[in-house]
Amino acid sequence: MKMSEENIKEDKIEQIESYIQELEEIIPGSYEEYMSNYISRAACERYFEKIIEAVVDLAFIVIREKELNVPKDENSSFFVLSDKKIISEDLAKELKEAKGMRNIIAHEYGKIDDGQVFNSVSNELIPDVLEFVKCVRELR
Repeated sequence: MKMSEENIKEDKIEQIESYIQELEEIIPGSYEEYMSNYISRAACERYFEKIIEAVVDLAFIVIREKELNVPKDENSSFFVLSDKKIISEDLAKELKEAKGMRNIIAHEYGKIDDGQVFNSVSNELIPDVLEFVKCVRELR
């Protein structure tokens, strides 16, 4: 039996929310604590990757569901949604930047900026992703 687009979308949202909940449980309270615990640092980086990968998947689910123009690459998916007023242009830019950081973490392009990763994980990633999920849930 084929899953409906709505079920696929809801499953992906639940996956994202689960990852966020798990990440919130392990984020160190300070940058010093983050830097002094390589296991915690590695776990935060991995959750960052998993969350962004799931967000990109969700963007493509919405694009397919709404029969929007297929983006030329994953970064463009956020701007396809922004052009259709599903998410704001500012949120599209934030998610594109997070996707770029995810690529640096996943593929080790250059040196990972631990301060930037910690700041993003502590202050930016979760609110941006929750805003994205809220926008997707409001779609009908």
